[in-house]
Amino acid sequence: MFKESPIIRRQSTKIMVGNVAVGGDAPITVQSMTNTLTTDVAATVAQIKALEAVGADIVRVSVPTMDAAEAFKQIKQQVNVPLVTDIHFDYRIALKVAEYGADCLRINPGNIGREDRVRAVVECARDKNIPIRIGVNGGSLEKDIQERYSEPTPEALLESAMRHVDILDKLNFDQFKVSVKASDVFLAVGAYRLLAKQINNPLHLGITEAGGMRAGSVKSAIGLGMLLSEGIGDTLRVSLAANPVEEIKVGFDILKSLKLRSRGINLIACPSCSRQEFDVISTVNELEQRIEDIMTPMDVSIIGCIVNGPGEAMVSDLGLTGSSKKSGYYLDGIRQKERFDNTNLVDELEQRIRAKAQKIAEQQKQAIDVKEVD
Repeated sequence: MFKESPIIRRQSTKIMVGNVAVGGDAPITVQSMTNTLTTDVAATVAQIKALEAVGADIVRVSVPTMDAAEAFKQIKQQVNVPLVTDIHFDYRIALKVAEYGADCLRINPGNIGREDRVRAVVECARDKNIPIRIGVNGGSLEKDIQERYSEPTPEALLESAMRHVDILDKLNFDQFKVSVKASDVFLAVGAYRLLAKQINNPLHLGITEAGGMRAGSVKSAIGLGMLLSEGIGDTLRVSLAANPVEEIKVGFDILKSLKLRSRGINLIACPSCSRQEFDVISTVNELEQRIEDIMTPMDVSIIGCIVNGPGEAMVSDLGLTGSSKKSGYYLDGIRQKERFDNTNLVDELEQRIRAKAQKIAEQQKQAIDVKEVD
């Protein structure tokens, strides 16, 4: 089994979104977007903190009006995670949120209007070291591009993106990332593949408007997984018609499955069958809820019988193999003498997982301390 990802990432330049690096050799970041009214400061701050609690590296906030910009000023003062401001058309809002501490401006240069307005935003971003995100969407392409291609195509999305890129290039501004999102998996994947060959700036991945929790997660995993497996992508958002917290969880699960980033418990569990010696499904579901707060990377295998159980347990940090009445317990791939009563598995597992996670965290801290001394 691969301990590290075999994926070779596309070489991209690095930009800084606040204190978070995007691109280059930085870890692929996971982000989401608030869905509260930005003018409701308390609700927006609460949602941002909830996203931060589950690991969000970056959070995007929509700022459609000057009132929202004033609210953003208050929001920014109350949170720690870097904030991207989502702005359309009005260059004055971009200038205002830059003044209030935005960590990135999501605004397409070609949609701002006159050249002097575009230049004003770019010069402000340059002066304050704020990157820009160009965001192209298959559902809102420029009218002339729509007429020429008749329908969204990868080439159409690429042309739209390059229009905005060319504007920033002419202004000698290179601190930007680009997305070419679409709700169709193959359309989005095709566009990102073309764009990856055209520029070396960081790419923000997403399958936009992917759908509800289940269907959206599947579409995102397929589309983003295809691109990530080819080394394409530096930051991502899973777009779900669900609580934004779920977007962060799914995003990390996608990266975890490709071994591109480890965060939290990787639960390896069988789907269960008539061989199971305990209720695997209820055990895993309850355990997953209890250990959501653990961020230490760990592989934990929960297998209901002895057919595949020992094999999975021997390559996991902690493993359980179902057996009659009492199940076998493995630690660091080694079978332990103690066995767990099948009627009390969740409590026993949670206790052992937390103890192991604490030990791993202490070892990691010691390794960092030694490295700093050296």
